[in-house]
Amino acid sequence: MFGTNPAGRPNDPPGSTAAGRSEPSEQTRTRHSPGLEQFFAALRDTIGLSILDFAGASQANIGFITSLGHRIYSEDFLRTLELSFGGEGDFYENQADQERIDAFFQQTLTFPDGHFDGALVWDCLQYMNPVLLQQTLEQLRRILRPNAYLLAFFHADEKVTNVPLYSYRIVDQKTLLLCQRGTREPAQFFNNRALERVFSDFQSIKFFLTRDHLREVIVKR
Repeated sequence: MFGTNPAGRPNDPPGSTAAGRSEPSEQTRTRHSPGLEQFFAALRDTIGLSILDFAGASQANIGFITSLGHRIYSEDFLRTLELSFGGEGDFYENQADQERIDAFFQQTLTFPDGHFDGALVWDCLQYMNPVLLQQTLEQLRRILRPNAYLLAFFHADEKVTNVPLYSYRIVDQKTLLLCQRGTREPAQFFNNRALERVFSDFQSIKFFLTRDHLREVIVKR
């Protein structure tokens, strides 16, 4: 049985502009992803693993991961993030409100300890302020088994104030289909040193800096 978002439909990025996101503008392209290739290489020669996907319910991702013999749970993470911290007040300031944070975690990452062998987090972490980011990583570390891998993306161009917001669809083990649905202001800029601090409680971290200013990160639990 596959996990889906609460509405049981494919994930669309949040529609509100309150958090610094522009109105949707559909653009689609494919790109080679060395991080994705490394992620699936780490799962090679195994079957029956449990993978968490933050992209929401996507037939492409479900079909590809199950074709490898693994189970997938799709978490509509960005939608829950927007619903929990958008609306009145500042999107990022609201993420420092512990009551809102507690309510957020009652809706997401509610899995048993050590439940997953891998997590496809995509670019969700860059839309969190330091308070929420730290607690989210604690939850991810809790639900990942030892030696599990996490894949995350961070935009690497520190000169831009808004970055593209994508839905990520897996084409094959090293190729992604990116559907741009607008732009969003990131919480902060993450260079390699900052990411090493962010993931300091994990075993290891590996970086891939791509031509399109996307820093791909593979983290080992």
